[in-house]
Amino acid sequence: MTKKKREVDIVVISDVHLGTYGCHAKELLRYLKSIKPQRVILNGDIIDIWQFKKRYWPKSHMQVVKYLMGWVTKGVKVYYITGNHDEMLRKFVGFKIGSFKIVNKLVLRFNNQRAWLFHGDVFDVTMQHSKWLAKLGAVGYDMLILLNRAVNFISDKMGKGPVSMSKKIKNSVKSAVKFINNFEQTAADIAISNKYDYVVCGHIHQPEIRKIKNEEGEVTYLNSGDWIENLTALEYANGEWALYRYFEDENVAEHETEEAMERVPENGQLFENLQKEFNLLQK
Repeated sequence: MTKKKREVDIVVISDVHLGTYGCHAKELLRYLKSIKPQRVILNGDIIDIWQFKKRYWPKSHMQVVKYLMGWVTKGVKVYYITGNHDEMLRKFVGFKIGSFKIVNKLVLRFNNQRAWLFHGDVFDVTMQHSKWLAKLGAVGYDMLILLNRAVNFISDKMGKGPVSMSKKIKNSVKSAVKFINNFEQTAADIAISNKYDYVVCGHIHQPEIRKIKNEEGEVTYLNSGDWIENLTALEYANGEWALYRYFEDENVAEHETEEAMERVPENGQLFENLQKEFNLLQK
């Protein structure tokens, strides 16, 4: 018996990093199959073009892409906001086909409120002139995730719970904590000055929903987290934002990834055009 899907008005997903060893594509696919969204915001770093290698593109990663494309063919509005790891897509900003569109930022209006959405790498001033250093850090982060998986495998065999090495490092390094705090405050300050009700980011892999104030006013800051460590997303339904956490969802496992994929409606032109654009990125 097919389990009924949860209906959500908006879902925001970021920092999936398809094409890397740290990506939890199977878990993401289970989540996608458990919801029925009206609008989908892919808020950057969905495909990790920085580290993309043809020799590593598992079936589960392609299934995520196909499932998202399936939503497009059904008329679900899907916005792809560019990030730093998929910055090559910025040359295609404005590209639109069906209900799919590539943008650098997005402003959504609903219930007489405005939400400002962008990835967040624009704040990385220190990295703008040292891209090679940022890419080196990304490779190191991916290796840390691989090592973390090995540690958790051993930990599981010993009957202990999982640990996040990268989280422990972030929480123990004052500069990392300061960067996150500065990131959130900067995003909030700009949003307040522009009279937005919400500011929605990704990038720092730190899921969050909280109100931030300054002398000019207040805004609700939201961050969708990631699908490397936290496995989180943002959902807007019944007039409220909520933070979805995969590890706290007791029902999502019922939507198995190995079951037959829902048939993607035939739309050869859509698939062909998207495939051409993707091939261009690899040249």
